[in-house]
Amino acid sequence: MNTSPDLSTRAAVARHLAVTVLAAAAAAVLLASCAQPGPQHVPLAPTTAADAGLRDTPAQAIITPQQWWEALGDPALNALVAQALQGNPSLAVSRARLEQAVALSQAREAANGPQAMLGVDATRQRYTANGPVPKPVAGNTYNSGTVQATLSWSPDFFGQHAAELQAALGQARAAQADAAAAANTLAVQVSRSYVALARLVAQRDVAERALEQREEQRKLTQQRTAAGLDSQVELTQAQGAVPDARTQIEALDEQITLARRQLAVLTGQAPDALPRLAPRLAALQPAAVPEVLGADLLGRRPDVVAARWRVEAATQRVNSARSEFYPNINIGAFIGLNALGLDHLFSDSSRQMGITPALRLPIFDGGRLRAQLGGRAAELDAAIAQYNGAVLDAVKEAGDAIASIQSLTRQQALQDEAVASAEKAYRFAQERYRAGLGNYLVVLSTESQVLAQRRLAVDLRARQLDTRLVLMKALGGGWKDDTATLTTAAR
Repeated sequence: MNTSPDLSTRAAVARHLAVTVLAAAAAAVLLASCAQPGPQHVPLAPTTAADAGLRDTPAQAIITPQQWWEALGDPALNALVAQALQGNPSLAVSRARLEQAVALSQAREAANGPQAMLGVDATRQRYTANGPVPKPVAGNTYNSGTVQATLSWSPDFFGQHAAELQAALGQARAAQADAAAAANTLAVQVSRSYVALARLVAQRDVAERALEQREEQRKLTQQRTAAGLDSQVELTQAQGAVPDARTQIEALDEQITLARRQLAVLTGQAPDALPRLAPRLAALQPAAVPEVLGADLLGRRPDVVAARWRVEAATQRVNSARSEFYPNINIGAFIGLNALGLDHLFSDSSRQMGITPALRLPIFDGGRLRAQLGGRAAELDAAIAQYNGAVLDAVKEAGDAIASIQSLTRQQALQDEAVASAEKAYRFAQERYRAGLGNYLVVLSTESQVLAQRRLAVDLRARQLDTRLVLMKALGGGWKDDTATLTTAAR
């Protein structure tokens, strides 16, 4: 009996509806039974500028020039810093790490895009006569070849690829900030070593005058002893003071040699490359000092910016780990030629093509994905904690330097008074000696106080310069944050 068209149509519609309902139900079952990521993780709270006690309004006075060391006014120092930034091995390591991080981000970007490949294979094979291949191939030797192009693409429906790329970019941007921090630290090390060498040279000048003074005291005491005005006690004391002064000069010469060698190595030179470098402490000019710290400090510290980018990278890794709980879809296609016998390889009948869509959905994995997500969340908390520590360290370092400079300024005022008093007493002693009211030993003894104050003045000035250099580093060394412009585009 023939079925009417209306009945056939209704039966077809019913079957189609049943298949659709079953497919939807199966999809719902799969989605409901897939692995679950668990409750949302609440990360640590990052420290803000206000939490660190920074002013909301940036303080323009603390913005330093990019080549801040030039403000010290010493061309020799400028040349040494420039050479260090070009030739220091540790800085080259930082640049290499940056290049590596950028290359990894480029590899990640390329892996997330469509992939195309062309393959050409040729085989000469004897087929077994006792296998599944039938005759006439079985038991004979044939050439075979394949020429095939394949294309694959995994659509980023759930943001996994984008998160992986942003995580790689975050690491690259952190490496870029790290390289800037390394350059700033190196410039500070060279400048501080230069100031330390200038201090030693200045102390040696004072020690030279102290040696001359003690030689004069010894000669004068010898004359007074011969005239019966002094005893052997005074003479022995005067004689013993001379080798002591020479010992101090020798110790300073040793320190000067070591300081020169350190500077040479910092600038990428042989240790003995600077045998006559003798900077003058008085010629170095101290930089201006801010009174307050602004919120923009955090954006000009490369180490803080690097820590911030690591937080961003860790956040994206958490997003990537969470997206692995969702289906992974891959679309593939191929077209090419395949033939048993190379003489038929390029025939129309050897064509082959196909589409290979695939879907992967985690249903039960023994908690592996959830453990992986938990590990990424812990990495995020660690990155935030490190960022918070970097913020507090930055604010403390800059604040400590400003407080020290302010204290040293007050100390300098008191030191100036002490030096003026010692020099005034020395002038009075010279005037009394020239007027015949005192002997020259009193003059030399008074000069000892002047020399002692000069030593203290040298140390104080060196500390003022050194603390300002520490402040330059704490303020970011004039660095401007350009890490956000870093992309994976080939350079």
